[in-house]
Amino acid sequence: MATTPVSPSTNDDAPETPAVGKGRATPSRAEQEAARRRPLVANTKEAKAAARAELNERRARAQAGMAAGEDKYLPARDKGPQRKWVRDYVDSGWHPAEFVMAVMVLVILATLVPFSTLVSYYAYLVMMAYLVIAIGGMILLGMRVKRKVAAKFGQERMERGLGWYAAMRSLQMRFMRLPKPQVKRGQYPA
Repeated sequence: MATTPVSPSTNDDAPETPAVGKGRATPSRAEQEAARRRPLVANTKEAKAAARAELNERRARAQAGMAAGEDKYLPARDKGPQRKWVRDYVDSGWHPAEFVMAVMVLVILATLVPFSTLVSYYAYLVMMAYLVIAIGGMILLGMRVKRKVAAKFGQERMERGLGWYAAMRSLQMRFMRLPKPQVKRGQYPA
């Protein structure tokens, strides 16, 4: 026997004509996308200026930290106690390689002397001889650094590339090195 379902109770307080729909027109897809579209970053001049100032301040702090040798701001190639020791060792000595740029500038100036191929020739020979001396000094420095780091930190704990790191640091003029030298000349690290 089939029974009819019970109809829901009616509310006598309800208005006689119920509201149809949601009371407004459905927006088109283009209108919905336009309403959702907004810039990821605030586009005001003040917001841009504040973001730029904050970025400049962070960069200045990082640059100062890197120049001071703070491990937090150093790139990966300069981090660690062994690299710091090598930097201090290189910065405490005089190396012929750090004057290569100055010698090259002098050679260029000597080649500009008019009607004097002999001066240019000898300047070129001096530069080549100086380059040989500088490269020899870099090789010796790299070997010396490896030997001293192995004695200080242990052969099994020695990082790779310390000789090359020392040679490349010695090639830079002292005032251009980053991180800046933390020791004076003659103050070799223990």
